[in-house]
Order: sequence, then structure tokens, then C-alpha cells
Amino acid sequence: MVRVSTGARIHFGFLNLSLARDRLYGGVGVALDEPRVVVAAEPASDVRCRHPAAREYAEQAVDLLGADGVDLSVERTLPRHAGLGSGTQLALAVLRAVGAATGREADVRRLAPEMGRGGRSGVGVATFEAGGAVLDAGHPTARFTTDRPEDGSWSVPAVAARHEIPDRWRFLLVVPDADPGRNGASEESSMRSVVERADAQTGDRIAGIVTRRLLPALAEGSAERFGEAVESVGRLNGTWYADEQGGVYRPPVGALVSSLSESPVVYGAGQSSWGPTVYGVTDADHVDEAVDAGRAALADADIDGSVSVARGRNRGASVE
Repeated sequence: MVRVSTGARIHFGFLNLSLARDRLYGGVGVALDEPRVVVAAEPASDVRCRHPAAREYAEQAVDLLGADGVDLSVERTLPRHAGLGSGTQLALAVLRAVGAATGREADVRRLAPEMGRGGRSGVGVATFEAGGAVLDAGHPTARFTTDRPEDGSWSVPAVAARHEIPDRWRFLLVVPDADPGRNGASEESSMRSVVERADAQTGDRIAGIVTRRLLPALAEGSAERFGEAVESVGRLNGTWYADEQGGVYRPPVGALVSSLSESPVVYGAGQSSWGPTVYGVTDADHVDEAVDAGRAALADADIDGSVSVARGRNRGASVE
């Protein structure tokens, strides 16, 4: 039996969504050590799995790798469609587990598109591979199509920059009890609608923040400046999505972000992907105070939810 374990990721936003610029998308995100996806697998004569989504991925993986079958179980999983990368991390964990259990090489970067992953953002694939803080290169804008391309017809965006996440940085996760983030056909439709009308100058502002503030903060290890930079990136991304999600942040995220931003121990806050997860950047010296700030934000908004703190993860998925 083999066991594959991988962590969640935070997605801070994209570099550009305008068709007026040469490159489209370009995801920015970080790998987390928790929460995690853990799947176990051993060879079998057919596909056996009680988890519906994992079973579908297992069937795809068995077909792609030319294996006979696999007996697969999901021991831990991420909340689905919460902005933490549940779909990509589960798909790639299953792919890697099937390969390891059946003695076949599973090139996740090459095969992720065949499983419908890594089409826009390459952050989830890159963090599965090697962890860290990642900026992907996006796609040439000329490749954009009004209809969703078929699975396997794209390549995962290359990693344009990767930095180790400093040991003392921590990431506050506030997950309100709210409807799941957009996914599937709804997400696809929303993204294409946003791209077709996105303001190019917003992307230019984001590019300046990433090159002059975010990447230098990573290189210098400043959680304060990094938090301020990713909050700015997220807020600007939200202006692109405002018509699709009901504001710069989807309800009820805006109230939580506003509350967290007032805390001196939360250096930056925002919405991960389509939410509803809200992140905050802090450090090891202020974990307890950051957790208190997260609970206070939920209480002020009169919303139930969970609050946790995660370390960054500087290595890819583990296989045992």
C-alpha cells in the first residue's frame, strides 16, 4: 500500500485577466501544510473507491497510466469548493497514488490537463510538485477561446517564480459557514465573462505590486510587506469579479476581510480563489492573537465558522 499526502493552497489572484495584454491569467499563491488531503492505494483488478470524486479521478488515472485497477481510500480531504484547492489536490494525489501503487510513472504536470486540472492557474499543480510561494507564467492571450477547451488540450502554466516560505510566517484561515465557491460550469462561465470585459489597467497595477512589493517581500522575508501586497492584489482582482460575485469580495467575505484588516497582528487579508475561505498573513509570534482576531471577525459578522492557523509548506506531496 502507498499513501500520498498533500496540503491545501491559498490562491491570492491573477496577474491579468484582460485580453488586451499579451499574457492571460498568471496565478499567485502559496502552499500550506494544513489542512491536508491523504489518500491510500494498493493495486487491484478493477477500480474500488467509496469516495465519489476520488473514484472518478481514480478511473481516469487508471486509464491514463494503463493500469489494471486500484483499491483507493480517502483518509483526509479538504472542504470542497472552499477556496483551498480541493479539486486539484485530490485529483493529483489520486493520480500519484495510482502510479505509485501500480509501479507506473505519473507525471502530474503532463497529465493534470487530461484530468481537467491546471487550465487557468498553475498554482495548484506547482504547489503539489514542490510547495512554496508560486507565481505562474499564465498563457499567451492568443490561445483564449470563448468555449472551454477539451480536457488535455492545454498545458499547465510554467512556474515563473518560486520562493521558499519563511519558517516563521503563518497563515490564518477563517472559513465561514457559507455556500461553496463557484466551481464547474458556473465557474467556467463566470471566468469567461470576466475575461471578456476585464480592464487592462487593473492588471498593470497588479503587475507593479507583484514585481515591486510582493516578490521583494518574499525575497527579504517580510511577512508585513507580503501581507500588504497580497491584500492589494486580492482587492484589485475583486474589482474584476464584482459583477459576478456581488462585490469586491463575495458575501459574507467582505465583512470578515474588513474586520481582520483592522487587527495589527494580521498583516493582510483577503479571499482565497472564489472563497468562502478568508486568509490572513501573520507570524509565529502572533498566532494566538490572530486566532482571536479571526473569531472576533466571525462574531462581528454574526456568522458561524472555523478558525485555524497553518504553516507554509516548502516541499511537494509526500509518498510513503
